[in-house]
Amino acid sequence: MLAQRQSVAGCTGLRRFSAPSVATRSQGRRCAVRVEARKVALLGAAGGIGQPLALLLKMNKMVTELALYDIANVAGVAADISHCNTPVKVQAFTGADELAAAIKGADLVLIPAGVPRKPGMTRDDLFNVNAGIVKALVEAVGKNAPTAIIAIVTNPVNSTVPIAAEVLKKLGVYDPRKVLGVSTLDVVRSNTFVAEARGLDTKDVDVPVIGGHAGTTILPLLSQTTPPVTFSDAEKAALTEKIQNAGTVVVEAKAGKGSATLSMAYAAARMAESLLLGLSGEPNIYECSYVQSDVVPGVPYFATKILLGPNGVAKVLPTGPLDAFETAALEAMLPELKASIAKGVAFANESA
Repeated sequence: MLAQRQSVAGCTGLRRFSAPSVATRSQGRRCAVRVEARKVALLGAAGGIGQPLALLLKMNKMVTELALYDIANVAGVAADISHCNTPVKVQAFTGADELAAAIKGADLVLIPAGVPRKPGMTRDDLFNVNAGIVKALVEAVGKNAPTAIIAIVTNPVNSTVPIAAEVLKKLGVYDPRKVLGVSTLDVVRSNTFVAEARGLDTKDVDVPVIGGHAGTTILPLLSQTTPPVTFSDAEKAALTEKIQNAGTVVVEAKAGKGSATLSMAYAAARMAESLLLGLSGEPNIYECSYVQSDVVPGVPYFATKILLGPNGVAKVLPTGPLDAFETAALEAMLPELKASIAKGVAFANESA
């Protein structure tokens, strides 16, 4: 692994790379970590996110076994990336009959399965299809790898994470430390756009992003950017809107041929590496993620910065001080976020 100095949330730390351009965020001094054998299951591996994510996971030195699952066309993906000269063992699993075998023994399960957005669609428009997909896959994880960490990429994340939690509760295996919504792409975009706006090196920039993972529920805390930067009210509004609408820009640019698959795969690979570092006992691994939370009263799932550890989420951090713009944006997003959470919970219970 390569390591590079960075500053995160006012502290000097190290950024770790397992493959070119796949980064995780750490605070504090590195220590020697004993890397154990880790099985990662990728559910939806033949899709637009799944394929590049599978390649990035094949390049991760902390992964020893990579199980690729999809309902079709996954054997070719496994055959293709298995030719890459890294030691990760790759195996394909196709269809419902092979789902249990793909999951069994996994330490980490990543779920990007589902249909992508098309022009004119919101993430919430995906609900009717993707909610059922996530429900079925999480149920299989609960039955075959009940102690695995589940990282959910499938949109709408604001609803699919509550669905996953309700499914696992019914199975009696729910552990809130081990169910996370991957909102990392919002941080990746925020870091990129802030760096571009202020002429900074992207490796030095960290912007916490709170709330949810759709539209106005995405709230970059520009006032807490590391290194400190200042924006006028007009600049804050424009940059926040740019971050919130970045996925739509990609969807429209691809003109019906896909969504933000490559940047999402990059972000998910970064989150996967952070989770694996935490599992291995690496201290001071921080990411922003959409998890069960009591940070905002009355909002049971919320994205803030979290500390990762051997059992997944070790600590959910508070939002920190917000400026006037951020305080107003937080209040404005809450009705939509609460409705998305309630929608997911209702779906999980009604379709039981």
